Amino acid sequence: MIRPQNIFLVGPMGAGKSTIGRQLAEALGYRFLDSDQEIQRRTGVDISTIFEYEGEAGFRQRERQILEELAQHDGIVLATGGGAVLSPENRQCLAARGFVIYLHCSPEQQHARTARDRNRPLLAGAADPLDKLREIMAEREPIYRQVADMVVSTERRGTASVVKEIRRRLETENL
Repeated sequence: MIRPQNIFLVGPMGAGKSTIGRQLAEALGYRFLDSDQEIQRRTGVDISTIFEYEGEAGFRQRERQILEELAQHDGIVLATGGGAVLSPENRQCLAARGFVIYLHCSPEQQHARTARDRNRPLLAGAADPLDKLREIMAEREPIYRQVADMVVSTERRGTASVVKEIRRRLETENL
């Protein structure tokens, strides 16, 4: 099997990008990176704090710089933030440097997975978090699909099942 030099995971919050990314990287013998974790490591604060002090625009600028830097590595599986695809520069960077997999799940599944997570700044203060997730998905779904080389559902599935499907599809599609 010929494998892509890099695999970039995109998709909404709660789709499983970090969890699946770790296991996929291990299965492929790649290094796992997470853009949100890298931003937090470098700034010393969580994403919510960055949103609070710099706003979404400030966070997106940091995200763009991190993605550009991390995408220069080879042999990585990179979990991106849910909104990373909003930037045309990020989409171009990901498409040029690796194979993009969109991990899809419904807003209802996202809500079930993120309901107790207080580190989701786009949901902070939302009167109805599920409605907010639906709104975000309506905006981003076409962009996720546009940038993706492969779409994989994580809806009501375990991590091992998703990783197995990705590996099988990478092999059968001769990538």
